[in-house]
Amino acid sequence: MQKNWYLVYTKPKCENKVASILTRKKLEAFCPQNRKQAKQLRRIKLVFEPLFSSYVFVCTEEQNIPMIRQTENVLSLVYWKGKPAIIKPEEIAMIRSFIKDHQDIKLEKIEVNPDEKTRILNQPNYIMDGNILSLKNKSIRANLPSLGFNMVAEFEGETVLGREILFGSKHLSLQ
Repeated sequence: MQKNWYLVYTKPKCENKVASILTRKKLEAFCPQNRKQAKQLRRIKLVFEPLFSSYVFVCTEEQNIPMIRQTENVLSLVYWKGKPAIIKPEEIAMIRSFIKDHQDIKLEKIEVNPDEKTRILNQPNYIMDGNILSLKNKSIRANLPSLGFNMVAEFEGETVLGREILFGSKHLSLQ
């Protein structure tokens, strides 16, 4: 049987718990964590919270869906046209890469379009690893069309994804 990525809808604030339970059931679960800086008293603390509120990704065969739906704190799966929505592996890879390289990520709602390619967007555009990389005003944006979101992150300095950026000439050096 072929494994696909599905999106599980959970009770509020139960994302990590559901991901843990699904992992114990020998399923590949992914709950992307957004790193945020929070001020507490006189210091800044790094806080981790789920990037997608009330959602967990799970990679499994279709025959395991009833077991997933019966899992504690799972409300349902996300459906598209009457079937459980299948998330493209490229989008999962994009999320993993984006959360690894950026913090304080914001999500913007967009129209769901499962046929559109996953890409990083804005102007100017550069080709990198088959995706379009774009930068604007020290922010970077990645498009997740089948999820209906853009991920947006601000970056400091002159590096993005471990590569040098020359802002004056609007050039990205892929060294």
